[in-house]
Amino acid sequence: MKKIATLIGTALIGALALTGCGNKNTSGSASASSSSAKTEEKKVITVGYAQVGAESDWRLANTESFKKTFVAENGYNLIFDDAQQKQENQIKAIRNFIQQDVDYIVVAPVVETGWETVLKEAKDAGIPVILSDRQMSVSDESLYLCWVGGNFLKEGRDSVIWLDNYLKKIGRDKEEINIVDLQGTIGASAQIGRTKGIVEGIDARDNWKLVAQQSGDFTQKGGQEVMESILKSTPKIDVVFAENDNMAWGAVDAIKAAGKVPGKDIIIICFDAVRETFNRIISGEINCACECNPLHGPRVDEIIKALESGKTVEKVQYVNEGVFDEENAKEMLPTRAY
Repeated sequence: MKKIATLIGTALIGALALTGCGNKNTSGSASASSSSAKTEEKKVITVGYAQVGAESDWRLANTESFKKTFVAENGYNLIFDDAQQKQENQIKAIRNFIQQDVDYIVVAPVVETGWETVLKEAKDAGIPVILSDRQMSVSDESLYLCWVGGNFLKEGRDSVIWLDNYLKKIGRDKEEINIVDLQGTIGASAQIGRTKGIVEGIDARDNWKLVAQQSGDFTQKGGQEVMESILKSTPKIDVVFAENDNMAWGAVDAIKAAGKVPGKDIIIICFDAVRETFNRIISGEINCACECNPLHGPRVDEIIKALESGKTVEKVQYVNEGVFDEENAKEMLPTRAY
């Protein structure tokens, strides 16, 4: 790999510099000085980051985490690319990173499939690829080094457990419960995992019924438009699962416009748990938020530093996540970093 060749080259330069130091003439001093300068230059690690876009507050926090972590003071040069939620833009960005001979490529993939060709190009170039947030489905997992992110299936299952307990708490656990699932971008890892966790929970309960399921594409506008349409076609809705915060905010606006009270007439459960959602839980508009921690920058930094020191890393690395509702949101809000 390119990394090994670089380290060997640096070691040889260092050895020649030490030999020159034994000579007291001026040229020997100049050689040592030049070698030292080159060694200093090698300390800067160039990282190309292909981000999904800026479709949500979670994504903005995720981007900021990388931009604050991969700075010159920390030994990095970050090349950032916003794909505007288009896979073709991300593939183009990865190829540009390869041409620029970056040291590492980090990708938050728009969808799971369609990456094998460009990943092979990165592997052939000797550039490790780290996945952040969303995952890729490939036939050869050696095409990427590792993945860092939330456990989306667990998030979906956690939301179902919360709803089950909440219905018991308010005495509605024996009622027929009509449920709407506002899905994220179809094919994205977060959508796949959360949808699976929600649907398997609904299927396991005889009195829960999935009455509508549609994608709002992880955007507030999409969540509002889809919820408006579902409200018109579905007379009785008890629960809305919104597969991210922004869609939940859009759903809240649609529910209000329909003359209903969000959080009371319709129970709302969402994912991500950014600060604004905490405020909405405290105000009663949203009932529960399952966390998806966006602060991946420091974890990816740890991975790269470990690799640079010759260590191996785990293929899958989950970030810590919690579940928040009216019982703990107010207490936890001051501690939120996003």
